[in-house]
Amino acid sequence: MIQDINRVLYASDLGESSKQAFYMAVNEAAKHNAQLIFLHVVEPANAATKTLVEGYLSSPGLAEMRAEGIDKLKALMTDRIETFCLEELMDKPLQQQPITRLEEGPAAETIIKVADELQADLIVMGSRTRTHSLLGRFFLGSAAQAVLQLSDRPVLIVPIKE
Repeated sequence: MIQDINRVLYASDLGESSKQAFYMAVNEAAKHNAQLIFLHVVEPANAATKTLVEGYLSSPGLAEMRAEGIDKLKALMTDRIETFCLEELMDKPLQQQPITRLEEGPAAETIIKVADELQADLIVMGSRTRTHSLLGRFFLGSAAQAVLQLSDRPVLIVPIKE
């Protein structure tokens, strides 16, 4: 039995080169009249980084900077979706308003957690390709590799050339 694709989870690092994977995710959502979920995962800072930053900023200042950063990331995600839809999807617009999610945690585990929570039918993400050597062509990016190993649903990996 072929599974219907009703929700496409696109996991992005928000890099400029990740647009190829974003286009693929939007295309899959449009093709299946599916809900698009745009996810960016922020990895938590390690203890040494936290200690260093807290030494220079007060807790209220740090909280304010974090809130501003989150707002900027959400605005970037929303802008990327809106721009793409206006420029590329004139003939077949998305049927459902995309959802944007910003989460903190280890990338692969958080992607799987959100996919489970939102019952995504397909995960789309990019992986930087390293085609200069045979060994480099063999390995995927660490987050993509981990998602493939952890996922119980289809994962579409889009190669991204740097």
